[in-house]
Amino acid sequence: MPDMELFDLRVTVERIEGRSVCGLQVGDWFELVNSAELRIPDGKHFCIFALQSVLPLLPAKQRRLPANDWLERDSLVCCPDPDERVVMRIERIGTRTMDSGDLT
Repeated sequence: MPDMELFDLRVTVERIEGRSVCGLQVGDWFELVNSAELRIPDGKHFCIFALQSVLPLLPAKQRRLPANDWLERDSLVCCPDPDERVVMRIERIGTRTMDSGDLT
């Protein structure tokens, strides 16, 4: 029996304020669905350094947060490379009801 609700997320490159050494382009994206599945479009890639900057925030963004929580209001994350300055947006794209007993 489902006992929890999680958001599916999409992380999209919103802008690049420097030069894209890693090859990301505005509009590139990946999705986090079914609690822990990363999906990247066929033929695309996502830089591991950009990915590592956004990963710690995703489990919290999957959950409902109090309205006054900063992470509920904030959705932009920056890549750590100061030459690139890749800015990514985290969006909630859907909800899933899941059984917490099926997850670790």
